[in-house]
Amino acid sequence: MARSPLEIEIRRRIKLAGPMPVRQFMTLCLVDPEHGYYMTRDPLGRGGDFVTSPEISQVFGELIGLWTASVWHLMGNPENIRLVELGPGRGTMMLDILRAVQVVPEFRAAIVVHMVEISPVLRERQQQALGPIDVPVMWHSSFDEVPDGPLIVVANEFFDALPVNQAIKQLNGWYERVVEIDGDGNLVFGIANETIPLFEQLVSANVRDAPFGAICEWRTDSLPLALSQRVVRQGGAALVVDYGHVESAPGETLQAVGGHAFANPLLTPGEVDITAHVDFQALAMAAESMGARVHGPVDQGQFLRNLGVEKRTAALKAYAPREKIDEIDFAVRRLLGEGRTEMGKLFKAMAFADPNLGTLPAFEPASE
Repeated sequence: MARSPLEIEIRRRIKLAGPMPVRQFMTLCLVDPEHGYYMTRDPLGRGGDFVTSPEISQVFGELIGLWTASVWHLMGNPENIRLVELGPGRGTMMLDILRAVQVVPEFRAAIVVHMVEISPVLRERQQQALGPIDVPVMWHSSFDEVPDGPLIVVANEFFDALPVNQAIKQLNGWYERVVEIDGDGNLVFGIANETIPLFEQLVSANVRDAPFGAICEWRTDSLPLALSQRVVRQGGAALVVDYGHVESAPGETLQAVGGHAFANPLLTPGEVDITAHVDFQALAMAAESMGARVHGPVDQGQFLRNLGVEKRTAALKAYAPREKIDEIDFAVRRLLGEGRTEMGKLFKAMAFADPNLGTLPAFEPASE
């Protein structure tokens, strides 16, 4: 099989500098300027590699839109609100959000949309989708470029694509996991030559007690800190919807997807999507360290039910052609269900916000 252009570059770097840390490998695979997965294609939809909740059903984005309007009200209805989306895909969710908030005209009039997108291909799709709307829209390559002021941030399936570090436990300590070239000339996972200093002093007890051969994953991206600092200092909230685990624990979650099927991340670098589960406990700790109040996480299915997904689905079906009703039901079941191919249990929703806002919508404690 012919090697992808990025694989050729990765091999060149390994031969020059030695084995490559997993985090560096994942970064190159996803955002290398010339050959990175997200920089060269639209990966969404049936013709792509995966489908996200906003692409499955408009109900998802509409409910998120009503959530943002409720948060704006808790903020005291500021006249100028930055509505920020991280990793906006094709712009589908933002379109659904803006359509839903037409029922709150004062909120819609206060919005300036900020799309944080590094992919030139997806940015073009977003500009095409949002071009006709009557709300100001700005694009940024990073969250740091979003101007100061009150803000509401939404991020669906964004944090799972942030690169992870990996370490593997050996008899004498933890070693960083790397990508190297084996004796047969194949890209393989290996371990660095030296242990990671003081690693066990920096991780939780359940990671320290992990068995020989266990893998630990963690992210070092500063974005959660920056988001939390902004919502505390300038007012607002950030909503994260993604797949992951509620408590930090050892275990490998790195995975690759291509053509709606799992793939080997080492075989065709730059040609498949690579992600890892979100550690919601680590995300919460980062937010709390900046003074933000953390809400959740709760299962996506419960979050959408709290927002009234059944009522919104019934209203959508009432005006839908008969032949579309089964399609609507199937899509919503996929958002809410707990089966292997469904998203209701695996995906979580978590928010962090200015503590002065109180409890955010859909995160209220369950009534007895």
